[in-house]
Amino acid sequence: MSASVDDPRAPEVSSPDDDPAPAQRSPRRVTARRVAFGLLAVLVLVLVAAGWLAFRGYQAGTALLSAKDSVEELQADVAAGDTDQLEARVPDLRADLSTARTATADPLWRVAEHLPWAGPSLEAVRVVTVSLDDVVRDALPALQQVDDVLASRQAPGADGRIDLAPLLAAAPDIVSAAEGAHRAQAAVAAIDTGALVPQLVGPVEQLQDGMAQVAGALDAGAQVATLLPPMLGADGPRTYLLVSLNSAELRSAGGIVGAFAVLHAEDGGISLTDQRSTIDLKGIDAPILPLTDEELALDTDRLGRWVQDAVITPDFPRSAQLLAARWAQDMGQTVDGVIAADPVGARYVLDATGPVTGPGGATITADDLLQVLLRDAYRDIADPAAADAFYAGVAVSIFRAVGAGQGDQQDLVTALARAGSEGRIRLWSAHPDEQATLVGTTIGAAFLSGDVPDAVGVFLNDGTAGKLGYYLTTSVTVEDLRCSGPDPSATVRLDLSYDPPDDLSPLPVYVTGTAGLPVGVLSTNITVYAPVGSPLQDLRLDDGYVGGTLATTAGREVEVVTSRLEPGASETYRVAVPVRDGAVTVWTTPTLTSPGFVTASC
Repeated sequence: MSASVDDPRAPEVSSPDDDPAPAQRSPRRVTARRVAFGLLAVLVLVLVAAGWLAFRGYQAGTALLSAKDSVEELQADVAAGDTDQLEARVPDLRADLSTARTATADPLWRVAEHLPWAGPSLEAVRVVTVSLDDVVRDALPALQQVDDVLASRQAPGADGRIDLAPLLAAAPDIVSAAEGAHRAQAAVAAIDTGALVPQLVGPVEQLQDGMAQVAGALDAGAQVATLLPPMLGADGPRTYLLVSLNSAELRSAGGIVGAFAVLHAEDGGISLTDQRSTIDLKGIDAPILPLTDEELALDTDRLGRWVQDAVITPDFPRSAQLLAARWAQDMGQTVDGVIAADPVGARYVLDATGPVTGPGGATITADDLLQVLLRDAYRDIADPAAADAFYAGVAVSIFRAVGAGQGDQQDLVTALARAGSEGRIRLWSAHPDEQATLVGTTIGAAFLSGDVPDAVGVFLNDGTAGKLGYYLTTSVTVEDLRCSGPDPSATVRLDLSYDPPDDLSPLPVYVTGTAGLPVGVLSTNITVYAPVGSPLQDLRLDDGYVGGTLATTAGREVEVVTSRLEPGASETYRVAVPVRDGAVTVWTTPTLTSPGFVTASC
């Protein structure tokens, strides 16, 4: 039975016209719908953004991995001296970095850098990419230019002249690239690796070290490009005093001043115009230049009275000023600079040039140079003046071989660079603008007047007044490196070992020593310099302690002790030093067995 329309039990039937108006809908339902749609839209946007960011990350990651392989290949090529590959590898490397740079420059990437967890890592990837791209764009071509300039086709020819035109043309680009490399290095160094995801920490730290190496290499290239042309007479003639150091009698710079030569440089050509023995510049009654109270207390007035002792100080600019002043007074000639070289540096050069003919017609090779100069000459030549003349003659023979373009010129460049890095070649310029650059380099050797406040100094000066240093073996090392804790420190260790022939009595007294010691005893004054502002710790000798003369110079605490070794004896000295900025750098005397710089880092 069906209900009638008038039956009150019948269900109500609504029509569209009976729907409530929107304003009459429940506010709660409207809000819920809007929130749902909003959340859905946000979710879609997040997914799209995440996908896009992931795509950009894939692009950047793939390109950077490919670039990493190219960089490692380039490093291997450069380390092997195969710089011909630089030009061939750069296009692929630049293409990879361009892809990565485009990906990390995406606006969404930059926004994501502000995220609390992933942001620092994304920012680091962008900074690394931009820095690498900048360096590859500017630095690698500049390194190629440096190599081209220093390669054999620009090295000295048969007339001893260097073609300066390529160097002058390349200089602006090299200097600009060095400045750019420093900016890139600073940007990468500023990355806080502690905020990165673990996978990025190692690569970023590796890149930080690599950037520092690139910046250093370009600095060296920029210095060569700016200093070499004027110093070789591109702007007018130059005169230099070449000082040969004799390691048979140690001084802080590497050895006693043994001989002089005068070099004339003009338009890239270098010629030898004079040579002298130290006998031509005898000791004087008063220092050639006023000495400070600190110098007098530490080095005595010998520093300014005897040319042989002008290199007692570890600060080569001061030594050069004293030597230039003596030369001007005694020889009436003002020099534009002073160059000093020790026998090991000369051996490196001779290795590149090949054998030379020394005084008396003997053939001298790199293998026997030290023995001939520092042992045989003193065994066979009784007259010290004749021995000095022989020493000077060998030095001149090596210089002439270099000037004549003898040997492999690329090997010569490598030999000179090695000698400079070990402190075996030192250079001072009387021109303030040039000296301002040199003072910041290892070749400038400005231990006291330069900006190396954190460096430790361990320098050796002979106290025997003889020529027995050939039989002394030295070694400077850093041990017990502690980089953490409130007081990071390390130990600088000096080992001395003395092994002369059994019978020294046949040797002349100027060889065995005139200081009044028993024949065969070797005396060495050891001078230890603390970093600026740091107290000098107790100096240990083997299992005990040793004390000596205390002084202060250039803001450094200094101690001088004397070692006296019997034949066959050895000693070990140790001193604790602070570790600053994660590293310890020791400046020391370059000897026959150890270089002038030792570095250890955390």
